[in-house]
Amino acid sequence: MTEPVIEATVVDLDEHRAARTETAALVLDKPSPVESTVAEEDGAGVDVVDLPGNPLADWLIVPDMPVLPVWARSPKSILDNVTALGRLIWWHTRYHSVRTPKYLFKTVLLAARGFYRAVKGLWPTLSAQEQSATVKALRAQSKLRPEDIELAARHQAAYAERTRSRKWRFGLAATGVAAAATGIMLADPLLQAAIAGAVTIPLAHLGRGEETRLLDHAAPPIRVDMSAQQLNDALRAAGLLKSGGGKDEKDLPRVSCTMGPVRDGRGWSVIFDMPRGGGKTASDVLAKREVIAQELGVDEIQVIMSRVRAVNGGNAGRVSMWVSDDDPYLGTPNPSPLEKADTFSIWEPVPFGQDARGTRINVPVMWQSMFFGGLPRRGKTFTQRLLTAAGLLDAYVRHYVADGKGGADWMPMKAVAHRLVMGAEDDAIDALKAMLAELLAEMERRFALLRDLPTSVCPEGKLTPEIVARYNLPVIFVTIDELQEYFTAMEREDREQVINDLCRIARRGPAAGFISNFASQRPDADSVPTKLREIITIRYSTQVVDRASSDMVLGKGKAAQGADASVLSEEHKGVGVLVTGPASYVTVRADYLDGTSFAALCRKGRTLREQAGQLTGDAAGDVTAAADAAGVAVPPIVSDVLEVMRHSPRMFTTDLLAGLVNIDEDTYGDFNAEQLAAALESAGVKRTSKQVKISGSNGAGYQRRDIEAAVPAEILLSAGR
Repeated sequence: MTEPVIEATVVDLDEHRAARTETAALVLDKPSPVESTVAEEDGAGVDVVDLPGNPLADWLIVPDMPVLPVWARSPKSILDNVTALGRLIWWHTRYHSVRTPKYLFKTVLLAARGFYRAVKGLWPTLSAQEQSATVKALRAQSKLRPEDIELAARHQAAYAERTRSRKWRFGLAATGVAAAATGIMLADPLLQAAIAGAVTIPLAHLGRGEETRLLDHAAPPIRVDMSAQQLNDALRAAGLLKSGGGKDEKDLPRVSCTMGPVRDGRGWSVIFDMPRGGGKTASDVLAKREVIAQELGVDEIQVIMSRVRAVNGGNAGRVSMWVSDDDPYLGTPNPSPLEKADTFSIWEPVPFGQDARGTRINVPVMWQSMFFGGLPRRGKTFTQRLLTAAGLLDAYVRHYVADGKGGADWMPMKAVAHRLVMGAEDDAIDALKAMLAELLAEMERRFALLRDLPTSVCPEGKLTPEIVARYNLPVIFVTIDELQEYFTAMEREDREQVINDLCRIARRGPAAGFISNFASQRPDADSVPTKLREIITIRYSTQVVDRASSDMVLGKGKAAQGADASVLSEEHKGVGVLVTGPASYVTVRADYLDGTSFAALCRKGRTLREQAGQLTGDAAGDVTAAADAAGVAVPPIVSDVLEVMRHSPRMFTTDLLAGLVNIDEDTYGDFNAEQLAAALESAGVKRTSKQVKISGSNGAGYQRRDIEAAVPAEILLSAGR
């Protein structure tokens, strides 16, 4: 039996849609399942679109238009607009409050004018001018008839009588007003003010003119203004839209704004599509950020642009742009939420900072490797410490830390770190190489263990929270700051070996629970090789000198996509560009965690590890950290000398002095050998020998065991010494 064939007509969509009303033009271009049917003929499908015989064809098309207005589409948007309304009310309150004396003076003047107008308006009635006018007219006539004389006499008599009675009434009213005024003067001040207001306000209203305004015109100043026309002009000036060429302005190509421009918080927000046929994409718009900012009359740091991807309803030509009224990255830094936290799971995204619009930015660190770069004294180390600080509050995170500078930034980690390498001297470089060898051995041990676990326990061949707890395999957080100090201090062979080790840790380590957290001030090919930088998944850059330097930190071509750290200025401390993927980046004002708070977190982390039985390595045997935890005061000179001699059983005096200066230049900058010896002697240090032998050379120096002997015995016992 042959199936019946459905006859169908394919309609020209362009012709059909052209006949629609303007309302019907705002619909989806693609047919919905309601609009289309499919008929089968010899196994082939025939699309039937918008049947002409269907009177509901246009009505069945669902418009691609949001139901709610822009400001009501999310709780955050509603909150932002309510906040903006509050700021507007507060601005008007302050604006008119400071002008209250002016308004009072103007009210008195208007009341005086109103009183004059009231008297002027009542005087014709009080003086019976309607009668006097008739009498004067009759008198003006040269010849009066008898009846006119009689009429004039009656009018004159009536005028005299009415004038006399009105004068009495006016006198009585004036007497009453005078008596009331006297009573008011003797009344309570609050009542006086109320009565004065009740009298003055009507008179002031009577005294106002058509152009007179009691209150000044209050228009809150908008630093940045934006309209669809300004946006099109800016894009046209940037070469993203075709220019006039003698054509009428309305015939020029224009962007299609799917939202805005509308006020959004402390700026303007707009989402627009580039016109088809011009060959320009969203990426082209992002590359012209500086020119667009100039045309809008703002600094490029105020222009926040990004592509709208398909997952959010976007396309290759759709751009989301927010233009701030002022620099959104200045102001008081936000304290880190970690500062007041008791514990934290490193498996959760780490609170990192806020973007230009105040949105919280969290960074997932598990399965990731991170690289921080930028100029000195821009908050690079403070920002890098945020991620390490999150690991302090998780007892099942083991820290390996190396600081090529050897300063005070990472010194508090002595309370927690399984391995802590400070400085880039020969002994520190040896300690770094030993630390990396230990990490690689641990990584291979873990992979061997994970391979042997059943899929029910380890389904993806990676570390899980359950495996961490069951097999005592804590997450390993590898933090290395000032990488360039190590690479520039090493011989070529050692340098290549260390680079290869770091690459292996960053590339293969995440699956075994290794988190790499590297930083460098000069991320060029000599300081930090490309093969190491290019395998890092998360990158962050504070201010750099140019776009090439920005690309060295964030990745090649990122500046052209809009991720450009060179637009940051000297005032942007703690602000940087964060790249989390091939096409994902955001400028972030990082949370603030100062040295004191970081040290407190280190002490809290030590307590957590002691309670969980996870205090291991250098931290378990560190005498100064043990003294801090026990609340025992160790003389600062003893603590600092032990830090400098961390990797050496003995050290020459000259090297020890240089290390102390690196730790605290203000305190030890002017120290000499005699002052050092005197300070240590007063702290209880007794030298068994004033000469030490290092690498076959003899010289004045100190033994670490002599320094440790000045620490109370109970502290040495708790530190395992």
